[in-house]
Amino acid sequence: MSVALLTAAAVAVVGLWRHLMRRLESAHEADWGGVWLNRLDGLNRIWCRRFHRLRAEAIGLPQSGPALVVANHVSGLDPLLMIAASRRPLRFLIAQEEYERPVLHRLFAAIGCIPVRRDCNPRAAMEAARRALECGEIVALFPQGRIRVGSEPPLPLKRGVAYLARASGAPVIPLRVEGIRGEGRTIGAVFLRSRARLRHFPPLHLREGDTDRFLHRLQQTLTGQ
Repeated sequence: MSVALLTAAAVAVVGLWRHLMRRLESAHEADWGGVWLNRLDGLNRIWCRRFHRLRAEAIGLPQSGPALVVANHVSGLDPLLMIAASRRPLRFLIAQEEYERPVLHRLFAAIGCIPVRRDCNPRAAMEAARRALECGEIVALFPQGRIRVGSEPPLPLKRGVAYLARASGAPVIPLRVEGIRGEGRTIGAVFLRSRARLRHFPPLHLREGDTDRFLHRLQQTLTGQ
């Protein structure tokens, strides 16, 4: 291959790369505090909207200040859909074993995920989430505790969501994930094309002494039952 052809190919590759970076930068909506994280935000929004055909309005988050975003959990695609519908960064509570996945660990740490150990008292994770809320951040979690497909009976909600709502006074914004082709899968669900839908519901507020009623209402909202 001649020098001229090699030069032309190199110029074309550089041009395509710059175009791609500009496209990702223009697609991002949440500011994650870094150029590459913002580009990944843009890539995720394109992936969810184009490949998974996500139908969702932007989550009704306050422009500033804390909020708890909670959703049912049907697959490993769910967090990506929630991020794609949010104009602010979401800090997810995530199982320790998922947080420590090779390669993904650095990404989870960079976006502020909070690891939760299943085999012991989750107090440390709850306190980390409470501090994040006190700093005005958005914390996201799946109060069912694990992936649950639609054919399974509802799981009782973990009471950590009530603790965080009570300790912070933050509104709880429920979402319902629907239309996921890869229900029950983690990584596989990301690559099985869906007709994803993210349904939004009015914020819930936990009143003193109302924990059981609050959890019941939240359970009904998340499951539609």
